[in-house]
Amino acid sequence: MADAALQSEPNAPRERRGPGLVGPICVVAALISALVSFVVLTGRADIEPTEQASQIAIIVNGGFVALLVIIIIWEVRGFVLARWRAQAGSQIHGRLVALFSIVAVAPAALLAVFALVTIDKGFDSWFSTRVREIVDNSLVVARAYLNEHARSIRGEILAMANDVNRARPLFDNDRQRFAEFFTAQATIRGLPEAQLLKRDMTVVERAKINIGRDFPHPPQVDIDSAPTDEPTLLAPGKQNAIGAVLKLENYDDLVLFVARPVDPRANTYMQLVEQGSNEYNSLTLRRPRIQATFALLYLLVSLSLLLAAIWLGLAFANRLASPIRRLITAADQVSQGDLYVQVPIARNEGDLGALAETFNKMTSELRSQRNRLVEAADQMDSRRRFTEAMLAGVSAGVIGIDPAGAVTLMNRMAEKIVGEPEETLLGRRLREAAPELGPMIDAAIGRSQRLVQGQVTLLRGGRERVLNVRFTTETSTADEHGYVVTLDDITELVSAQRTSAWADVARRIAHEIKNPLTPIQLSAERIRRKYGKVIVDEREIFEQCTDTIIRQVDDIKRMVDEFSSFARMPKPTIEEEDLANVVRQGVFMMRVGYPDIAIEAHGADQPVKAKFDRRLIAQAVTNIVKNATESVHATPEGVNGEGRIDVFVRREGDSAVVEVVDNGAGLPVENRQRLLEPYMTTREKGTGLGLAIVGKIMEEHGGGVELLDAPAVAEGGRGAMVRLWFKARTEQSAPAPAAPAA
Repeated sequence: MADAALQSEPNAPRERRGPGLVGPICVVAALISALVSFVVLTGRADIEPTEQASQIAIIVNGGFVALLVIIIIWEVRGFVLARWRAQAGSQIHGRLVALFSIVAVAPAALLAVFALVTIDKGFDSWFSTRVREIVDNSLVVARAYLNEHARSIRGEILAMANDVNRARPLFDNDRQRFAEFFTAQATIRGLPEAQLLKRDMTVVERAKINIGRDFPHPPQVDIDSAPTDEPTLLAPGKQNAIGAVLKLENYDDLVLFVARPVDPRANTYMQLVEQGSNEYNSLTLRRPRIQATFALLYLLVSLSLLLAAIWLGLAFANRLASPIRRLITAADQVSQGDLYVQVPIARNEGDLGALAETFNKMTSELRSQRNRLVEAADQMDSRRRFTEAMLAGVSAGVIGIDPAGAVTLMNRMAEKIVGEPEETLLGRRLREAAPELGPMIDAAIGRSQRLVQGQVTLLRGGRERVLNVRFTTETSTADEHGYVVTLDDITELVSAQRTSAWADVARRIAHEIKNPLTPIQLSAERIRRKYGKVIVDEREIFEQCTDTIIRQVDDIKRMVDEFSSFARMPKPTIEEEDLANVVRQGVFMMRVGYPDIAIEAHGADQPVKAKFDRRLIAQAVTNIVKNATESVHATPEGVNGEGRIDVFVRREGDSAVVEVVDNGAGLPVENRQRLLEPYMTTREKGTGLGLAIVGKIMEEHGGGVELLDAPAVAEGGRGAMVRLWFKARTEQSAPAPAAPAA
């Protein structure tokens, strides 16, 4: 009773297959065998219910019982394995098996008990005392009839033998008269058959009585052993005659044989009674074995019926449980995402088949709906990837917040601007990560306007950013809304605008100031040459005044040159150079100029090849180191110990990096990035153009300047670190660029 396997695309579990048609064939054969055995035992067939027939029936029914036991064990084994493995439908299958087994076993068990009790009662009635008396009395009556005939023929043969013995002389002298005498003796005594026989069965004399039938000769053994004093009686045989033989004393080796017919019916009845009595006695002796044989046969027949009923119960339970099991298995597959499963629908399953058909329709609908959902999800995922790619590619930072102000998404540029990764910000309020945006968040959430924008200055990692912030309200059909925050970093734009404005101012100032400087300087030098020897009084004052004029004019010229240099930065001449060599020379020059400060170069012992303008990069490095010396000199004595400047040079990926670290006064926290703008300085004698020129040089080389705190600041110390970097533009391999030092 194998269930059809679940049909699924791509894979479906197969249900356990049982012994197939063996079970039904064996059950039908067992029922037929039990029916035939019952018919034979009840005597309703042409076959005698003998012990041999019973033994054959026992063997046949026993074989079917063994087969049924094996089949049921196979079925139960499969059921137990299913329960042990917790397979789908095993619980309801177990309940159905138990129910139908009880329903099947109860009547069969009652029938078996009733059959055994009936057999026992039947044997008791067959072998009761009354039956025994009836059999014995019948035998006595039959034997009394024969005994009466036997006594009569005994007396007749003794009397006739006595007369024949006395007639010996007549036998010897006149055989004719002896024959008449012999016939008369038989006739007188009513003996239709009388013979004188020799030992070899030769008839010497026979009574001449014609009754129309012949009597058989007595058996040879009776002739040979015939006595002279007491006749040997011959029981009736097939000829329905009773006879007797007696040896005659006065005759040598002659035997008298007489016979008389008996009623054939009486003879038949007597034989039947004797046969029945013998059989009854034999059955009485073999009663325990016969009773055990019949009990075993009835037990096997009952077991056949019982096991057949159990198998039918199992088969019916399987028939009911199989569609349910298939449905549960298919439902499990659906729960695991396999919507291609189809429950096979067998004929004659009725409502369960209709349920399976409905399930198949449901899975088809689910499959089509899932396909539509997958297509929609693919479209949404495609749009999401496009949006993420777009957000990742835009230069502006984008942050999504909910009505409570909590962050829901952000792109990489927003992470960079805010200074925290998306993982730590998701679910947090934006005002906690960027308090500077708090007023605009309140304005955007508190107003009903769809757009709120403004400029905000954000300070992160020692770097000041000027942001153009836009809050846009997004709404949905469910009346749910959120906000999209756009952060445009316009720091460079503002700085470029200021730089451009100051460059124009510097050009105008340089032009207006430089024109009169040369005449002034030449006039002062001419006055000193012409009147230096003439003026005697207060000559020293005259020299000081002319020197002051010339020196101040030189200072003004230098300032004008810086203005001109800033306004008209020369186009760099890019060639492959050794940046380490540039750093070594710059450090050496600064050591000579500032012997009181320990200036060290790190990484300059190995070549650092890059393509750059040697003069401009050397100017930038020298300018930064010079600013560091001024910062060290501006630090009060004893605050940081000995003045120290460390210059690091290295390759980071495809970039060349120079870091200048000092233990001077450090950089201001506020407006730090504005130090790169023209005329922005914190020193009294500074022009505010040094870092601006360095910034332009690095910008021309595709790099930049980063103003950071020295690593010692994290440990409570002081100092600054200026990081210069630009594209090396060489094929030299190097590790990926490192993150800027904090």
